[in-house]
Amino acid sequence: MDEQQEQSAECEMLEEEFAQTEGELEPETETKESDPRDIEIQELKNSLQRLQADFVNFRRRVEKEKDQISVFANEKILTELLPVIDNLERALISCAEHEKESSVYSGVELVLRQMIDTLGKFGLEKIDATDCEFDPNIHHAVMNEEREDVEAGIVVEVFQHGYKLSDKVIRPSMVKVSK
Repeated sequence: MDEQQEQSAECEMLEEEFAQTEGELEPETETKESDPRDIEIQELKNSLQRLQADFVNFRRRVEKEKDQISVFANEKILTELLPVIDNLERALISCAEHEKESSVYSGVELVLRQMIDTLGKFGLEKIDATDCEFDPNIHHAVMNEEREDVEAGIVVEVFQHGYKLSDKVIRPSMVKVSK
């Protein structure tokens, strides 16, 4: 019987060890069951972060577009007013020397200056072209002239001033360029 008692004691001991081992394995099984949840949670967190980043980028893009719209909303009106400025400038140029002292000349000059200042408040800038190097982005060459006193590629005369609206050329300057 001693052997039987030893075997029974050994059997009980093994059963206890098995129960302990089984108890240790059960939490692992639960962990394995929660792993898909953890994975899903992590995927949802990543998805949320991507959506938040997309939203921030969208907001920035909308703000940028809004700024551009406000800057260029008046472009058509400003472009339509450029011939009026040209005509006022031509009127001043065509006046004879003795007429430059008249009140009409002073009035036209004042109206031109006021109009340019007012349009400048909306972002309109005159392109300075005289004695500059020719730049096809802001100048439109309508004539070339052989000149020895000026380097080749320099603007020697401006026929019509060009204008920019917030760094965008809305009308290039019409110029004569030296050869």
